[in-house]
Amino acid sequence: QVQLVESGGGLVQPGGSLRLSCVVSGSIFSIYSMAWYRQAPGKQRELVASITKGGRTNYADSVKGRFTISRDNAKNTVYLQMNSLKPEDTADYYCNAGVQIPSTLTINTYWGQGTQVTVSS
Repeated sequence: QVQLVESGGGLVQPGGSLRLSCVVSGSIFSIYSMAWYRQAPGKQRELVASITKGGRTNYADSVKGRFTISRDNAKNTVYLQMNSLKPEDTADYYCNAGVQIPSTLTINTYWGQGTQVTVSS
């Protein structure tokens, strides 16, 4: 079993900052790509940012220059630092990871339960 648990969401004013964290735990051989997605009400889930095991990052155009994804491989944790937040960033944010499990060495994709981010004055 592999679990992803997000934290750090909440209510913030426009222009403010939040830092999301996602810890991966359970039966893990290795963690490959990690990512953050978000889903606003009535919209499809979209990729916000991703990071490879080696640290290569990729961002949605809408968050470039404002959000930073990072990871601590020793702690099996991925972070999303969100600065200059806008009302349109309001969404449920989900952590995603490609995890290689020891029993079969297959790489499966796992999701967290989501954390809500609301940007409003």
